[in-house]
Amino acid sequence: MSHTLREHDRLLARVRRLKGQMEAVERALEAQKPCGEVLLLLSSIRGALSGLTGEIMQEHLEEHVVHAADEGERAAAALELSQALRSYMRGE
Repeated sequence: MSHTLREHDRLLARVRRLKGQMEAVERALEAQKPCGEVLLLLSSIRGALSGLTGEIMQEHLEEHVVHAADEGERAAAALELSQALRSYMRGE
């Protein structure tokens, strides 16, 4: 069973919290809150998203690369992780 299936409920809860944080930004902008407040909200979202991304990358590495069933799975998983890391690093 994949790590995202085992941790399904917990991961979805984290995503839902992120969604709530984004909605808080939307409400703050609609209410014309000071930019400092909006920046703090955005900073907390970035931290939460980075934490979630790091956790899923780590679990992917452990399950699909380190403990791969065969070399084909390991190579495919390593490529997926490499592509995700490249994309993630460009976003920073």
